[in-house]
Amino acid sequence: MNALIKLMMKSFFKIGMIILAVLSVVTGVNGQTTEKVFLSGTGSDHTVDWQFYCTAGRNSGKWTTIPVPSNWELQGFGKYNYGLDKDSLRGHEQGLYKYNFEVPAGWKGKVVDIVFDGSMTDTKVAVNGRLAGVVHQGSFYRFRYDISKLLQYGKSNLLEVTVSKESANKSVNMAERHCDFWLFGGIFRPVYLEVFPQEHINGMAIDAKADGHLSTVIRLAGVKDGGKLTAQLYDLAGGKFGDAFSVEVHRGDTAARMEARFSSPQTWSPEFPHLYKLVVTLSAAGAVHTADQRFGFRTIELRERDGIYVNGVKIKFKGVCRHSFWPSSGRALNKSLSILDVQMMKDMNMNAVRMSHYPPDDHFLDVCDSLGLFVLDELTGWHHYYDTEVGTKLVKEMIEKDVNHPSIVVWDNGNEGGFNFDLDPLFDALDLQQRPLIHPWAVFRHTDTQHYINYDYGNGTHLHGHDIVFPTEFLHGLYDGGMGAGLHDFWEQMWHEPLSAGGFLWDFSDEAVVRTDKDSVLDSDGDHGPDGILGPYREKEGSYYSVKEVWSPVVIERREITPAFDGKLTMENRWLYTNTDQCHFAWSLKKLTGPYERASNTGIKAGMGFAGPDIQPGQRGVLTLQLPADWHDYDVLYLTARDPFGREIYTWSWPVSRPEMVARRIVDTTGSKGAALSEQDDNYVLTAGGVRAVFNKKSGKLLTINNEKGAIPFAGGPVLSAGNAEPLQVHGRKEGDNIVLEAVYDKQSLIKELKWTMYPSGWLKMEIYYFPVESDFDLLGVNFSYPEKGKDSVKGVRWMGDGPYRVWKNRMEGVDLGVWEKAYNNTITGQAPYVYPEFKGYFSNFYWMRLETAGQPVTVVCGNEDVFLRLFTPANPFKTYNVAPAFPDGDISFMQGIPPIGTKSQKAERLGPSGAKNMYYAYYKTKEAAKQMTLYFDFSGK
Repeated sequence: MNALIKLMMKSFFKIGMIILAVLSVVTGVNGQTTEKVFLSGTGSDHTVDWQFYCTAGRNSGKWTTIPVPSNWELQGFGKYNYGLDKDSLRGHEQGLYKYNFEVPAGWKGKVVDIVFDGSMTDTKVAVNGRLAGVVHQGSFYRFRYDISKLLQYGKSNLLEVTVSKESANKSVNMAERHCDFWLFGGIFRPVYLEVFPQEHINGMAIDAKADGHLSTVIRLAGVKDGGKLTAQLYDLAGGKFGDAFSVEVHRGDTAARMEARFSSPQTWSPEFPHLYKLVVTLSAAGAVHTADQRFGFRTIELRERDGIYVNGVKIKFKGVCRHSFWPSSGRALNKSLSILDVQMMKDMNMNAVRMSHYPPDDHFLDVCDSLGLFVLDELTGWHHYYDTEVGTKLVKEMIEKDVNHPSIVVWDNGNEGGFNFDLDPLFDALDLQQRPLIHPWAVFRHTDTQHYINYDYGNGTHLHGHDIVFPTEFLHGLYDGGMGAGLHDFWEQMWHEPLSAGGFLWDFSDEAVVRTDKDSVLDSDGDHGPDGILGPYREKEGSYYSVKEVWSPVVIERREITPAFDGKLTMENRWLYTNTDQCHFAWSLKKLTGPYERASNTGIKAGMGFAGPDIQPGQRGVLTLQLPADWHDYDVLYLTARDPFGREIYTWSWPVSRPEMVARRIVDTTGSKGAALSEQDDNYVLTAGGVRAVFNKKSGKLLTINNEKGAIPFAGGPVLSAGNAEPLQVHGRKEGDNIVLEAVYDKQSLIKELKWTMYPSGWLKMEIYYFPVESDFDLLGVNFSYPEKGKDSVKGVRWMGDGPYRVWKNRMEGVDLGVWEKAYNNTITGQAPYVYPEFKGYFSNFYWMRLETAGQPVTVVCGNEDVFLRLFTPANPFKTYNVAPAFPDGDISFMQGIPPIGTKSQKAERLGPSGAKNMYYAYYKTKEAAKQMTLYFDFSGK
């Protein structure tokens, strides 16, 4: 029954494709259009089963079926290989495919091509037992064969394809198979037939300048007696734009050039991705063929010792590198995934993407065209390159497929030493638009694209040199390090340096594949694949939001919100083409709840949306918020900016109420009777409101806590996060209804004062004045102990502060002030399971927290600004490199200095000023010069 259903579905699919092809003919503008019939599915979300035989590895040695397009490892065949492994089996791994298809009798006399959009890697094609042509070598390129003479018209035809996972050509293997990314086998992009009349248009290349000048070269085939090419331009709504234009063609012509000029076209850019369609009709000896092509008007210039210009505007690339990858389907993708990825890039305020390290699916470029991203399109290479014979064919295939995408503004000839210099002239000869050509990781043709440079790098090189600088990889995002961390420092330098054209982060998403041979675990090959801003299924890591803020094209100058705030914010326009009066803004005010309410706020007031002020790109101005008279009664001011299409640019937050104000609302200092002090052996015992707190007489540290419900294992502090200090003595005394314990230290001590106060309510107050061990330091704060596991184990946390993601010293962006809540997790960023936000780490702008446990809750309220909450210590990743910053002893800390994080290849201090150690200097170490912290603890269990 299942086989019958599959057969029926396959038949319906064939019929549907034929109907679509016929419809495409009917809808031609003046004549027959190219018919396109899929033999495979259209993508990973719509596949067609073919017969399949794998020669080695899992499920080999037997005929079965496989969905096409797909990579066979993900379907349970062969063996998984990462490019850097030394496994020799993959050289013997082949996939044999068979597929029966019918062609109409009416196609006889026409030209029928079979087209493969991508196959890994050497691919031999036969139809009805006869070879279609030479074996194709190279995995990521569209190739085709004319099979007109091999077909049986009106009958069934047998397609046989042999795909070798490794190439017979050593240079192909070195360029694309012995690389730092996953290797797969199989037909991973669609396979289809294209049907043309004998005399037809065989393709076109368009160069449409921003000034309206359009030049196009039309490739022709089969022209016998001459004729005419006629072209008409349309907008995407179907309306004609300008007049038709034409050119005569002559017998045997294989190409014709057409030129026209259009008045005031809407130009293409990432901010306004206007597109047009060119429809070209060939009339020759009575036969008519029509072809069309989407494109955009835009002009690209590389101005030596100046910059890259698009439509006369100097570009700053805010880019990311992207593998074509999905965990459950490998390199087999679909248009929905392309839309998802581009939308996420746009949401991070990126304007560019680099193809890494091969040309992408056509639908990805289509989405970049329509939604707006600059693209660097790349010939495959990774420390090695294709030989000239194979490379020549692949450059031609790449450019013929991709040449008309307006999103593509730069070609890449290989990557990181994978440059065949003999291929450089081909890019110049084959690209009608003469786009710039680069060698990623090299200085070439007035561009410096070197990878993983340090901040302010160079002595006559990089930003201290004379070339246009845009690293095609920087801030390597291994685990939680890099990308968002250090980006603010790099970007401010890039933005203000005239020779900087921006750069490309490495990389977009973790490359962790579903291992069908290992119970479907996600495998990133250790530390080779977890490099993304996103998890493999596009889970958002903390860097996602920090990139979004740093790369916001609307920049709000730092401003403290004080009672004198007049609603005016200084704003800089960092768009390339957009005036901020085309953007929309909206403010809101929130009154946030305390630790004992479940809701996140108790009141919201929102203003009406309004257009931004008239600020041209690159200029500064003032944004005025019309706030209500009672704005100062709220806790937080939020401002949301949206682009001309309604997409959120960013939402900023500013505290209106400071921590001491919120603490006064929460902390109860009253009670029916005063607090009591007693002594027990070497300890002081403080009791009030049902809470019993025991402190050591010698150290002043909290030892144990009990209430009427039992013990709470929060204790062992305060202990300095770095250094040590023991008091000379600890005094206990009564002050009104309160009990005070005060520790006295000598003049050389790092702690100047420690004071505990118990209020009649049972609340405890801790005040400490202290210094770091040295003027430059990683950690500054105080620690306490709480068991992460056991009968009182941690279940979750609610807190008021910046969130929901953790921060590092050099990644403070991307968080907002609010009340947040999350369940406990033990996530290691970049390793499965991909649960975000991480529970453990440092959290900025701490106001209060309520730790939910298997025992009793613990509530802590902060009485001063600029304190970080530290929750436990994250486990180290697979390899630590520079991405395991220091954490203090203990379990829960309250910090006034936290460390930065590095990248895979760079220490944090090499990533800019914010990657340096913390600094705090006071020559006279008096109490007045010390760091001060006030904390309140509720151990009542309520």
